[in-house]
Amino acid sequence: MAPTAPEAAGRDAVLRAAGLPAVDLDALVAGQRDPLLFATVSGAHLYGFPSRDSDVDLRGVHLLPVTDLVGLREPEETRTLMGEQDGVETDLVTHDLRKFARLLLRPNGYVLEQLLSPLVVHSTPVHEELTALAPGLFTAHHAHHYRGFAGTQWRLFEKTGELKPLLYTLRVLLTGIHLMATGRLEAHLPSLAGEPDAPSYVPELIAAKEAAEHGPAGDVVAPDRLRTDITALHARLDAAQAATALPAAPAGRDALHDLVVRARLDGAPAAG
Repeated sequence: MAPTAPEAAGRDAVLRAAGLPAVDLDALVAGQRDPLLFATVSGAHLYGFPSRDSDVDLRGVHLLPVTDLVGLREPEETRTLMGEQDGVETDLVTHDLRKFARLLLRPNGYVLEQLLSPLVVHSTPVHEELTALAPGLFTAHHAHHYRGFAGTQWRLFEKTGELKPLLYTLRVLLTGIHLMATGRLEAHLPSLAGEPDAPSYVPELIAAKEAAEHGPAGDVVAPDRLRTDITALHARLDAAQAATALPAAPAGRDALHDLVVRARLDGAPAAG
């Protein structure tokens, strides 16, 4: 069922406020050959530091028919569609529901961010059920995901000196600290910038990247201060993980299993 006009207008207002260009994302979603259970915006728009020329990163879940899973052919569990919509570069990556559920059961903050993204392009009742299960999937081990991602982005920053990998480094460290301390996922760097753990220059870095996607960070903050602050954020993440109330293993495995089975057998009714 397609969204009502007021629902569509509200959704579009949220997307525009996040800096997304006026792109017909409905057409992109409607062109998929198997039902999409959800599609959300990820990447720089979700994280709150898009540039003027940022592409639109869409992530979601598709539902393969039963016949694709019981035959001899390998199922197409992950699909990637890169292209252009209304003059804007788009990147749509979806996983089959079963694969996505398995990813949710790992300490993988990336897929949880996709599921819980407030920038929703397409939703269904299955998406709503997955979202309701998400709080039970957070664990103390998700700190490892954010720590590792931060290390990768920091090494890239040290090679390039560019704003983008630096902002990713700061974002994932602050997201990990916030998750360990509160049990809630916050991927939006401007929101995290107001917290005590955030360096004061984060808003300046965001503004600089908006003007120049690959601009240098050295114009905003000195390298020595950056190294000191990144080391301190790693230490805070370690301390937050040690003190977290999050469990060691996710809950809801049986509920996820039941949802996958029901959705597959029902054929997942479409929504908007």
